[in-house]
Amino acid sequence: MVKRFEREEIVNRLKAETDQGRAIFDTFAGTGISAKFAEAGGADMVTTHILARFRMAGLSSMAGYLSIADANAVTLELGKRDIIPIIKDAPVMAGLLGTDPTRDMEVFLDEIIAAGFSGLLNCPTIALIDGNFRQTLEETGLTFDNEVEMMAIAHRKGLYTKAFCTTPEEALKMLEAGCDNIIAHGGNTSGGTTGSQTVTPLDSMVELVQNIIDAVKTKKPETLLTCHGGATVTPQDVQYLLDNTKGLDGYVGGSTAERLPVEKSITAAIKDFKDTKLKTKF
Repeated sequence: MVKRFEREEIVNRLKAETDQGRAIFDTFAGTGISAKFAEAGGADMVTTHILARFRMAGLSSMAGYLSIADANAVTLELGKRDIIPIIKDAPVMAGLLGTDPTRDMEVFLDEIIAAGFSGLLNCPTIALIDGNFRQTLEETGLTFDNEVEMMAIAHRKGLYTKAFCTTPEEALKMLEAGCDNIIAHGGNTSGGTTGSQTVTPLDSMVELVQNIIDAVKTKKPETLLTCHGGATVTPQDVQYLLDNTKGLDGYVGGSTAERLPVEKSITAAIKDFKDTKLKTKF
């Protein structure tokens, strides 16, 4: 079972990676086996949340944005029983719904710490919701600022904090809350059986990521900057973003770290077994 890491330990571990010229890879895991082999592959962090839970059930990860289950309870249970017991030496992070009006985050984050989590991510995030529904959420008190406040509480409690952001303005709010890692989010990932068809293309990802980097690095140059989502599917796509932006430190893989590899490998394995032949009958 993995130990809990203090915030400074994680910051130093990640800085050591980037100082050596190695990009950060932060993996999302909805099952113990995803987490186990992500760590075996060298993942710098393992994060679990309700979107990963649905994704690895063979469903759309976007189901995590609907009122199907208690997002924060799912994350706590996944971490305690499936992820933390299987990880040996990687910080495990909790993806939490900061707009949850039924929880006192000061109290709930103590439960997260007691469970063994070392850090926090705002996932699901209402940063991905737009239009009239987003406006209604904000007007009725379910706001992105709730997520910012959750991060500020987590920072005060010594947790490592990372935040999904879709605009420079959101990123600066999270930075003010003490966030250690800003993640430029390009929306749901493409590819496979449940990936989105309409996604942020790579060239638009470059613009999105660079705009957020420029805003954050101007204020706090030591902040870790990573990205997630959109048309970024392969290692070559990640390399394209690293090559065409200035200040990007790595990538966060969800579907690309667990769903897409599983879809391909299990399908191929079963096809190979199915290709075996019965002995000829005489």
